[in-house]
Amino acid sequence: MATLTSIAELDLMELPIEDRAFGADPEPWFARARAVHPYLAKFAHGYLVHGHREIRDLIQMDDKLHLAVDDVVEIMGARGTPWGDFMKNLVIAKMGDEHRRMRDALKPFFKPRRIASHLDLIRKVIDALLDEWAPRGAFDFTEFAANFPVAVMFGLIGADLADLPRIKWALETQGLSYSLDKSLLPDMEAAHAMMMRFTAELIDRRRAGAEKPDDLLGALIDAMDAGVLSDLEVREQLYFLFAAGYDTTKNQLGMTTHLLLQHPEMWERCARDRDFCTLAIEEGLRHSSPSSPPRIALEDIEYDGLLIPRGSHLMFLLNISGRDPRSFADAMAFRPGREAARHHLAFGKGAHICLGLHLARFQMEEGLHRIAQRLTQPALAGEVRWRRFPGVWGLERLPIRFIPA
Repeated sequence: MATLTSIAELDLMELPIEDRAFGADPEPWFARARAVHPYLAKFAHGYLVHGHREIRDLIQMDDKLHLAVDDVVEIMGARGTPWGDFMKNLVIAKMGDEHRRMRDALKPFFKPRRIASHLDLIRKVIDALLDEWAPRGAFDFTEFAANFPVAVMFGLIGADLADLPRIKWALETQGLSYSLDKSLLPDMEAAHAMMMRFTAELIDRRRAGAEKPDDLLGALIDAMDAGVLSDLEVREQLYFLFAAGYDTTKNQLGMTTHLLLQHPEMWERCARDRDFCTLAIEEGLRHSSPSSPPRIALEDIEYDGLLIPRGSHLMFLLNISGRDPRSFADAMAFRPGREAARHHLAFGKGAHICLGLHLARFQMEEGLHRIAQRLTQPALAGEVRWRRFPGVWGLERLPIRFIPA
């Protein structure tokens, strides 16, 4: 029997992923890390898994790996706080029967056929935004895009879009929840308190209203009344859905647009060809995506001749896994239509695969098509600024100028 090497015995490169500057251009760091080990590196709190095949294999070991929310809460100094408890209560942090109970209450509304039925809502939202923003001729694309997916989520939940401006800060703040920056904890707590008040108001207004729409909020209230979900679980899952609908899709659309700005002919094709938008979004998901979920080993794991001891903290870098040169030829090139793009891991794998992946795809594909039709000849109009790398990665600022159609 072959002797296993403990992951702790490997001579791995340590990457400063928590530095603000790292997120602006991480690729040189990973090129150096790959030269030391093909799919592993270290960071301050554990190990980074950046290889495409290895992430695909390991992240599906749902019985052996658990979302490292306890470690994140500990690192942030949030043990016993309302925000810390909220993080531990999320559906993505649950396992086994608890995970199935909570996920099953949400799943019917995120199936492809149900999402397709909301295509008119998606078009209405993006067209209204373009009517407001396109005449300006220039704006920060990140700021513009921030209004799109969360407005769709408001429509799906049956919330009043007039409430969006007052909660955008809370949603932006929650997007930094896995950044491992302790200085952000007061903001996290304030954002959580704001959203608990907001979601309670949503539920109270719905109960008091005469109309009972067949939407996601109604289904969650029914689940609460049936004893499937508690009042706190419904309010916290609503916060999670708003935050997920705000940050990840917005960041992905921004990163894909940033890539397309470097290929004007592709942008023009997005305006003409709806099917090409599907290819552009898939290639964008492969090239750069927002998420890097952390996991804790619940037991000793043997993989690829390695021993990953119980308690090891692994961060799965879905966000750059599509850049692995062993899985994708000329990986840094943006080439919509490449056959291998559909094998990306942007939405994860296994029991915790992103619940909203079909909604995200519908929004980004339809949104990109209509945006490209209305914003012609776009170009960068200033300095691009990136978010922190761990957490929800993406562009913090993407100033563009264009000719309104």
